[in-house]
Amino acid sequence: MDKALRRIKTVFWELVAFKLNLTGKIPSHYVRRFVYRFWGVRIGSGSTIHTGAVFYYPRNIKIGEDTIIGEQAVLDGRDKLIFGNHVDVATGVMFYNGEHDINDEKFGAVYAPVVIEDYVFIGPRAIILPGVTVHKGAVVAAGAVVTKDVEEFKIVGGVPAREIGERKNKSPNYKLGRAAWFR
Repeated sequence: MDKALRRIKTVFWELVAFKLNLTGKIPSHYVRRFVYRFWGVRIGSGSTIHTGAVFYYPRNIKIGEDTIIGEQAVLDGRDKLIFGNHVDVATGVMFYNGEHDINDEKFGAVYAPVVIEDYVFIGPRAIILPGVTVHKGAVVAAGAVVTKDVEEFKIVGGVPAREIGERKNKSPNYKLGRAAWFR
């Protein structure tokens, strides 16, 4: 009986993911935001998710205020996925908080939360892996694979991501502004 209930739950959430993927093609931030919130994504004031976003288990995803998530982002909510305020996520960034344990005989899944703090910028096609916190003001370069925490105001890049610099502005207070209308 337990196995049957798990299977029903899995099918239900797969259908939700399918509906959210279809929603991601609608060229209206207002409609998308309404549907995403309906299915449990907590989205702060002034924040937007551009077209083509892919969701897994939306109820564990929280997005702060004035945050922009770029086109074709992958948002994994199998564990907590938390974005702070004024976060700028470029196109095609993937956030994963579940992965397989390659040393487990059954290749079982392991999960850990991902936290993106305030004023972070994540460049195109970066990948953020389970258990990572990207601290305030940090920058992740395009194409980086982040496997461990990024300290405040550090700039990281590469595979795996390593420190390549540091932001000079240690007191950011900007607003990202309006998202493009049809993205």
